[in-house]
Amino acid sequence: MCHVLIIEDEPLIAMDIQDMLGRMGATSFAFAETEDEAIEAARVQRPDVITSDVILREGTGPNAVDCIQNEMGPLPVIFITATPGSCRPCPPPYCILCKPVGPAILSTAFHAVTPY
Repeated sequence: MCHVLIIEDEPLIAMDIQDMLGRMGATSFAFAETEDEAIEAARVQRPDVITSDVILREGTGPNAVDCIQNEMGPLPVIFITATPGSCRPCPPPYCILCKPVGPAILSTAFHAVTPY
């Protein structure tokens, strides 16, 4: 089983990511549109993988990921963003993909950070 937390404030993009990751082996999903929602969703069910946009409606993906990892320890993260230069803090080993992301690129990143 692989539970993915998708942090994305554009619902159509979130559903597209879910569809692609579902075909790659992810089995359950939680969604968050804001930094606070992401932290709460991770507390409800610990994610095996996080995908995150950088700039959210409220807060940022990197801040949410940092808070989640401070509470839960290291987790695989794939940032999917139109603004890769704004991805701070996004130190390695995080993967940063540029929008729009296609299935082949997402598959390579997903399989690189997870055993699924």
